[in-house]
Amino acid sequence: MAFFEGQDGMQVRRAVVVVLWLLVAFLGVEVVSGLQSMRYIGAGITAANTISVSGRGEIFATPDLATFTYSVVSDKATVAAAQADATAKSNAITDYLKSAGVSANDIQTSGYSVYPQYEYQNAACPQPASPGQGAVAPAPVNSVSSGSTIYCPPGKQVLIGYEASQTTTVKARDLTKAGDLLAGVGTKGASNISGLQFTFDDPNAPQNQARDKAIADAKSKADTLAKSLGVTLVRVVSFNESSGGIVPRVYSMAASTGASAAPSPEISPGQNTITDDVTITYEIR
Repeated sequence: MAFFEGQDGMQVRRAVVVVLWLLVAFLGVEVVSGLQSMRYIGAGITAANTISVSGRGEIFATPDLATFTYSVVSDKATVAAAQADATAKSNAITDYLKSAGVSANDIQTSGYSVYPQYEYQNAACPQPASPGQGAVAPAPVNSVSSGSTIYCPPGKQVLIGYEASQTTTVKARDLTKAGDLLAGVGTKGASNISGLQFTFDDPNAPQNQARDKAIADAKSKADTLAKSLGVTLVRVVSFNESSGGIVPRVYSMAASTGASAAPSPEISPGQNTITDDVTITYEIR
């Protein structure tokens, strides 16, 4: 063609060749990128033939952390007095915990409140005179009478003081001291001790172990099923996990304030149960 002849035609041919090479390079990059994206689980062409298996992992592990809460409560005539008393009790317990080896970072105020305290008081009700005793006794100013019937005035709520309450959560990392700490805070002014439970400082570690067992269980089932069906496992196309989490050992306790030393309860951390469930879908051929 005359269009590609001569000096100008040669330049056009070179330009066309360059464009074609650029187009080929672009298409090659797109193909490589598409192939790389298919490396991810479930990516690429949707598998037509699949099997799904479930696995469960369960482990028992000894806890390394104990937590509990305690409260101090003070009832006084004024807000300031109630707060001052509650603060004094709380500070005394905090000092005791620190002296027992508990870090300040493991002592956390988890609740604080001040509420007015009311008492319902009934009003005095006038009594009618007995027969033969003369006229009815004079009724109070706020009573209502109708004929021979005297109606009693209603009672009312009367403010009698204020209650201040402070709740603190404690982490005990030395489990051998847990019983002594529970007894000790009671003697220092705590009016309620509750929520004792044993758990893990790093809960991910035992949970990962349970997950690994669940995946191994699912893989074993998939291999057995594939042999029974006479098929081959190609790749994982989907994965779902349902973590049962850690089931802590929880104890319910209550302690009353007392000045005398209380015997330390025998506390056994035992073992916690950690579970994990997975479902894996495989492509087969």
